[in-house]
Amino acid sequence: MVMLLIIAVTLFMAQVAVKAPVKKESSYSPVIEEAFETVFERDKKQKETIMKRQMDLLSARFDLSEKTIPGLTMSGGKLLPIGPTAKLKGVSWVQLNTLTPEEIKTKGIFPYLPLPHPNHPVGGMIFPQMEIKQIARLQRFDLDFDLPEHFLPEFPPPIYLTTHKEAGDVSNGQIVTIDNFYDLFNGLLNPKQLEGLRLLVSQFPQQQFNSTADRKTEKPNLGVTCFDCHTNGHTSGAIHLVGDIRPQANRNRIETPSLRGVNIQRLFGSQRALKTVEDFTEFEQRAAYFDGDHLTAAKKGVNVLDRGSQVQFMAEFQELLDFPPSAKLNIYGRLDPMKATESEKRGEILFFGKAQCAGCHTPPYYTDNLMHDLQVERFYKSQVINGQYIRPEGAIKTFPLRGIKDSPPYLHDGRLLTLEDVVEFFNLIQQSHLTALEKTDLVAFLRQL
Repeated sequence: MVMLLIIAVTLFMAQVAVKAPVKKESSYSPVIEEAFETVFERDKKQKETIMKRQMDLLSARFDLSEKTIPGLTMSGGKLLPIGPTAKLKGVSWVQLNTLTPEEIKTKGIFPYLPLPHPNHPVGGMIFPQMEIKQIARLQRFDLDFDLPEHFLPEFPPPIYLTTHKEAGDVSNGQIVTIDNFYDLFNGLLNPKQLEGLRLLVSQFPQQQFNSTADRKTEKPNLGVTCFDCHTNGHTSGAIHLVGDIRPQANRNRIETPSLRGVNIQRLFGSQRALKTVEDFTEFEQRAAYFDGDHLTAAKKGVNVLDRGSQVQFMAEFQELLDFPPSAKLNIYGRLDPMKATESEKRGEILFFGKAQCAGCHTPPYYTDNLMHDLQVERFYKSQVINGQYIRPEGAIKTFPLRGIKDSPPYLHDGRLLTLEDVVEFFNLIQQSHLTALEKTDLVAFLRQL
């Protein structure tokens, strides 16, 4: 009897062991209460190793050397980076374009894998050094920005207003901050818009930039401003991780998009599909600033904006931000044949034809205000790279292409460093089989948008 009881208990325990639940990652940020000095010393010590790993990855993927053509510039005068920069593995672009997605996936030679954050398990906002040189409070002690400056937007970028097209760049070559916004815009904006701009250049606490012991700035920090990332209503190229995906390894790197042309857009956030700029503004302050964790936000000092006044005022200013002027486009957003080169004209024909770009990017602003799943995972196997789980990413919004030359790097995570890389990427994704000359012509057209 005793033996039967022992056997029964043993079998029961075995069943319990088999059914034991697998521990899953929590949706919530870990609560780690450490002294700031401990965090500071540990992170400073690890910084060199972490940044070397990231730069080794970038060097393996891209030719990071600076290549430009005299006279080929962004709207403010910075020379455009020239590509493609992607390094191919054992094939030429011509050979790569003859392979099927399955063949590219099997061989492991897709050149445009998603790009991880420099320290994906930690994440957070990181600002380019060109910006930190002028705004020292944006320096993190644990990480540096990874992409070279020549692949980033000009700093500071011009500001164009829908209400003052005659004025051209209204920034006077300055970074708009809390110190100068009033002098620059008093007389150009109405009182509501001016108050909205004041809020956009005011510091508010953020996950890494705040006063708590787990901050990533050496000194306690009041926080960041909307215009720290969206410099002058455009972008500095600053990066972050999207706040709405868990677990941490599944989150996407996000390269700051431009706010130019907000007035013609109907979706906000690369994958969030927020429906108004007011929704986007409130989401950023309440959630995205704190990695989507409202509990951490409460701890660090969330800025709860009033929807009917503050959010609306901020949105009203953002909706004045215009695309840069384009000398070669007519009122319908198409090339003026009297001003365009033969290469640009051929590129336009390709854009609306063989290259299939206009299926999503329709004139005059070159967006359909929809979301599309490019199914890029057809070309690569799911894997972990520097802490990021590379997986199917789903639908992303159609970003406007007006003024696109001013906004490198490209795609939501910045993995396409130049317009040439954009053309190579979509040529593969859409299986368009463009020739080398056709790719050159298509880039020439994109530079005029």
